[in-house]
Amino acid sequence: MRTLTSAIEWLSGVVWGVPMLLLLVGVGVYLTIGLRFRTLRDLPFAIALVWRGRIPEGKGDIAPFNALMTALAATIGTGNIAGVATAIFIGGPGAVFWMWMTALVGMATKFAEAVLAVRYREIDDRGKYVGGPMYYIKNGLGPRWTWLGTAFAIFAGFAGFGIGNTVQANSVADAMEASFGIPFWLTGCILATLVALVLVGGIKRIATVAGTLVPIMAVAYVGAGIVVLVLNAGAVPEAFGLIFKHAFSPIAATGGFAGAAVWAAIRFGVARGVFSNEAGLGSAPIAHAAAQCKGPVSQGLVAMLGTFIDTIIVCTFTALVILSTGAWTSGETGAELTSLAFSTALPGVGAEITSIALAVFAFTTLLGWSYYCERSWEYLLGVKAIIPFRVLWSLAPILGASVKLSFVWLLADTLNALMAIPNLIALALLSPVVFAAAKEFFATRGKSENNPY
Repeated sequence: MRTLTSAIEWLSGVVWGVPMLLLLVGVGVYLTIGLRFRTLRDLPFAIALVWRGRIPEGKGDIAPFNALMTALAATIGTGNIAGVATAIFIGGPGAVFWMWMTALVGMATKFAEAVLAVRYREIDDRGKYVGGPMYYIKNGLGPRWTWLGTAFAIFAGFAGFGIGNTVQANSVADAMEASFGIPFWLTGCILATLVALVLVGGIKRIATVAGTLVPIMAVAYVGAGIVVLVLNAGAVPEAFGLIFKHAFSPIAATGGFAGAAVWAAIRFGVARGVFSNEAGLGSAPIAHAAAQCKGPVSQGLVAMLGTFIDTIIVCTFTALVILSTGAWTSGETGAELTSLAFSTALPGVGAEITSIALAVFAFTTLLGWSYYCERSWEYLLGVKAIIPFRVLWSLAPILGASVKLSFVWLLADTLNALMAIPNLIALALLSPVVFAAAKEFFATRGKSENNPY
């Protein structure tokens, strides 16, 4: 077991190393330039599309808005609470700046993923729309590349049971036991029951639950963050100053903070940013492929807002709470650091706010990733795999909540990175399709109600 763990640790270091981070950011920069910065210039238009996307328009299974909420359900999770704190602990305040930069170019990546997912989606044997990297690799690149789509589906199918299920259940169980004294096994059983009740209804019920829970939890968490920032208003300008200054200059050790070089800020800012918003990993387009949208580009614009909301809004509030309260110099890291920051500003309720937010975020991640994994196993084994998968997925939180998962976390994190490789190759090779579709859309926008994009 020790040999296997060492081997996976080595592989994890490779796949999450500098080349992978450069590839993720590089593809995002390439797509941003190729799209002529439309993902940034047309942000207000994208927001308007999201509002309009509450009403289905076109072929698909769920409303465009609910497709976005399903994708956000999977991305707004432990990365927004623990991931941001870890980036600051290791890379210093400057890591937040590089999280922002990763998100801004990641918007183009997410846009391209959704465009291709809708363009190359299929209808399965049940009459449901299915899509994602495995389908746009197979249908967009042709039969010679099918093996690459299969590789993605295998990586995603196994990674989900770790990063999207047992690890999430473990995070919820830890938070509930620490704050409310609820036994680990009981949390696992409750999660298993709730997940099973949702999965019975398939993507439509997942989307409905996500469309309700995600906006409420995001607004509530950001609202709590606003309260903290108002109470520490005098420290907010200094927090921004720390972010911008130490994005380009090293920061010395202070209190329990060990200090960090600029390279650490860049590396961990980029890594935690990608972990949080999943741009480039290929997960979100699986949800967007089911959208009842007018066309690929309109859904791409909706999809890119997921990265903006996750990192630029939610992660930023976590970072500002940690920095403005001074908790970042305490020596704590992960969720404990975020909890300490809220507790410092809101004694008596701060820790509970963090625990509840973590629990709800993790639960919605369980739901979002259930859909990603289900589609992956359906691609590999056909629709006959759906029911057995749902049974296993519903039972897994019981195990996840009750045992230590250091090896599972390591393995899932490695598989998560491996998902990105087939997806990024496909995005680069199919980028002309994305650029042509976007050019056509924006050239005809407002001129024809029959615009197919």
